[in-house]
Amino acid sequence: MDRRTVIYVVLLVSLRVARALPRTSQDLEEKTSIGQRFSQLQENNFKVIALILFAQYVPGGTFSRAAAMAEGVTALARRCAAAASDSPDCLQPLDKIFFDTICREENLPRSAECCAKRDPERNDCFLSLKNSSQGFSSPLERPDAEAACRNHSQHGQPLTAYFIYEVSRRHPFLYAPTILSVALRYEEMKQNCCGNAEGPSHHVEECFQRQAPKVMQPVREDALRQQHTCGILKKFGERTLKALKLVQVSQKFPQADFVTVHKLVVAVADMHKDCCRGDTLDCMRDREEILRYVCSSQHVLSSRIQQCCEKPLLQRSECILNTQNDDKPAGLSPLVREFIEDKGICERFAQEKDMHLARFLYEYSRRHPEFSAQMLLRIGKGYEDLLRECCRPGAPSGCRSRGEEELRKHIYETESVMRTSCDIYKEKGDYYFQNELLMSFTKKMPQLTSAELIKFTKEMTTIGSKCCQLGQDKLLPCAEEHLDLVLERICRRHLADPINPGVCRCCSSSYAFRRPCIGKLEIDETYVPLALTPGLFAFHGDLCTSEEEKLQHRKQEMLITLLKYKPQISAEQLGSVTAAFAAMRERCCGEASPEACFLKEGPELIKRSEKMLSA
Repeated sequence: MDRRTVIYVVLLVSLRVARALPRTSQDLEEKTSIGQRFSQLQENNFKVIALILFAQYVPGGTFSRAAAMAEGVTALARRCAAAASDSPDCLQPLDKIFFDTICREENLPRSAECCAKRDPERNDCFLSLKNSSQGFSSPLERPDAEAACRNHSQHGQPLTAYFIYEVSRRHPFLYAPTILSVALRYEEMKQNCCGNAEGPSHHVEECFQRQAPKVMQPVREDALRQQHTCGILKKFGERTLKALKLVQVSQKFPQADFVTVHKLVVAVADMHKDCCRGDTLDCMRDREEILRYVCSSQHVLSSRIQQCCEKPLLQRSECILNTQNDDKPAGLSPLVREFIEDKGICERFAQEKDMHLARFLYEYSRRHPEFSAQMLLRIGKGYEDLLRECCRPGAPSGCRSRGEEELRKHIYETESVMRTSCDIYKEKGDYYFQNELLMSFTKKMPQLTSAELIKFTKEMTTIGSKCCQLGQDKLLPCAEEHLDLVLERICRRHLADPINPGVCRCCSSSYAFRRPCIGKLEIDETYVPLALTPGLFAFHGDLCTSEEEKLQHRKQEMLITLLKYKPQISAEQLGSVTAAFAAMRERCCGEASPEACFLKEGPELIKRSEKMLSA
């Protein structure tokens, strides 16, 4: 079996056939024994899974100790498989075997307290350690090219194992399929870059530098998606997460009936609960059961996923996610008037509550793939509010009829915001569009550092470049769903170090309304502007650089400082100060000694700018 096949097959870690969905993490009967797992996976595959688990549960350990523990567990699995043994060791649950192995090791970082406990408290303790280890190590941006190629010919497999260990310990919650996919890309990069390792070393370094971003991209993207999902679950609860997944599954599989979609949504939510707890084994088991269910239900869900289901298991999930939404059933009207006009609606809402709302969200989502998931959640919340108001005793007749007008208004407002943003982007281009965002977000969130403001607005600008070129039917899902990931990072930043009351309100009150809420924030009135000190605005020769990217970055830093100094600055005042600065820069950069010119002209510019700003 070649190395590629080994890495593909290694994901087959959970082969218990799902008889029904959803299942819960407490559904413990009939789990596969360690000997059966070993036989299903074969030795190399089993060992890699064990290495990932030990690296994720003991991120402060070392590669040699994690590898030794993986060897020990693999030796037990080999014995159990060979003898089909009924010995107590072979019949223990896998999680107990793994934690017992960790607890037999001496002086492992922070594990003694957990090992003093009994299951299930011991399991929970290790999960809490895993939670606290997030951010323990900096992300692995680029593998070491010299070390990789030096060992490539003699020690390719051990080096790949070390790479898997490094990725795993840095990302204790990252799904094993992602880690294994990255390992495959790492293997291919080594083959490509180390083939001519006898040549100059800088060529190898350049090759790694060029290909590493593609290798590591799935790690960053999956980690962000996972943090986003777990953030929703933690902050807004299971009901919100289920509603989001209901929208996404209904849009993906509009041909499927409500019962099938709802069953799948509950299973996906249960999976995320296990995965967000850090329960790696149950997470992997849940994930595979869902893939098996989806692929065995193609006739009900979608004809477009057949090719995905024929792929190795490692590739199925990504393939299904990237498959285009299935076509809507013929004859579906864009509106669902029966949910407003039927006489028995209030009675059904009183009896079924969330299930009735879920049916509405399913019906509306499957009709509108051109809407973002967040917008559909807002529509669902609007419908819920309408029923709560109009179904109460004494509500005026015709109360529900205004629902359709409110719906049209919200759709128009959302589409207008995105269309206007794209018009500005197309008119101004990346740099000036980012400057517009910087002006807006520095006033909303002046507590953020210049580096943070530039980073977040750069990510938003990238969304503009990606989404604004799409047609109207793709614009909203692309723009709002990518923007939602950036806003999630801003909210995580707020959680770590509070920004201001406005951001707190938007990040805490409602997931669906987070984007409109942040969009409507204005100048933070609680912020105390920067004082004008001698070093606040410093002009140096670096402003004369010929490297456009560096110059733009420097100018953006100065723009942020100006806005933090004068948050109430008007567009006219900003234009005047900017023009005065540009004239000074042009003059000084033409001098023999730009530094001396800036030293003289800089204070004069500040004085003139003060007059402009106080006018």
